[in-house]
Amino acid sequence: MLVLTRKLGESIAIDDHIKIRVVQIKGKQVRLGIEAPKDTKIHREEVYMAIQEQNQEAASSSSDRTRSISKMFKKEEL
Repeated sequence: MLVLTRKLGESIAIDDHIKIRVVQIKGKQVRLGIEAPKDTKIHREEVYMAIQEQNQEAASSSSDRTRSISKMFKKEEL
C-alpha cells in the first residue's frame, strides 16, 4: 500500500486519467474530489461490497430460476 501525505488543495494522480484532490479537512474527516473518466466506476467501499454481494446473489438465484423454468418446459412437452 502506498501512503501519501497531502495538504488541503493538493492532489495525487493515478495513471493519466484519474486525479484525487483533498477538498476539505474537517476534524477527523477528509473530503476528497475525484476526477476520472465517466466510464470509471467509483464507489465508497461499503457500497462496492454491497454491490458485489447483490451480484453474487443474483448470479446464484438466476441459475436456480433457469433450472426451475427448464423443468416447467420439460413437463409441458410430455
